[in-house]
Amino acid sequence: MGLVAPAQAFNPDPPRLLLVALHGWMLSGRLWDPLTAELEPRWRLWCPDLPGFGSEPRPAGLQPSLASYGRWVGEACRRIDPDSPMVLMGHSLGGSIALHAASSLGSRLRGVIQIAAGGGVYQPRAFARVRRGGSLFLRFRPGWLARLPGTAAIRSPLVAEARAARGLLACSTNRGAVSQLPSLTATLRVPSLWIVGSQDQVMAPRYVRHLAGYAPDHELATIPDCGHLPMRESPRQLAALIDAWLERLP
Repeated sequence: MGLVAPAQAFNPDPPRLLLVALHGWMLSGRLWDPLTAELEPRWRLWCPDLPGFGSEPRPAGLQPSLASYGRWVGEACRRIDPDSPMVLMGHSLGGSIALHAASSLGSRLRGVIQIAAGGGVYQPRAFARVRRGGSLFLRFRPGWLARLPGTAAIRSPLVAEARAARGLLACSTNRGAVSQLPSLTATLRVPSLWIVGSQDQVMAPRYVRHLAGYAPDHELATIPDCGHLPMRESPRQLAALIDAWLERLP
């Protein structure tokens, strides 16, 4: 009678958790490079350029709205990795896209990480100023700078597709989209981690706390002396918070 191989020989290791990192407005996937260096190889990350930003063109059928980009994220996740459990990680506007994408991942979604992402309080004058400022930048940005050597670090905002950038900015700052954020957050059925820099002048910590409060199972962390880009300003501290939280996931 032959030897019986151990049971584990017939059962390959389960797929490893994948962190899907979604950048904010006018940025690109390279935003996450310092954080990726801190988290890999312990954790797997996928940091795509959202269509219309970085080097990713926007397909004709993709509308410049949060809901459409959320659907794109869900479809892209199924395409690039149909089996692995996932954690969505969004920065600023990318956090709103993550909320729209969460339901499309079903049971594969194990958690959501929101970095400098908050809101849920509509402020007509403040949002009008943001829209005007964004439109002026898109109109007068010196796109020719992106063709010069040594400008890779500032390339993303210079080459972002104007329609995608303008549409997402308008969509994310209108009354309906802002009012929808709390209800989307309240429907999360997975743990969430909310991180904000104490000196963030773009998304004030009080707005992050406000939106996080709607999440049924959430943790909130503040990085001292840090602004709106903790993955660039404090990647080691940010990685330590994320690493510890991922270890606690069911």
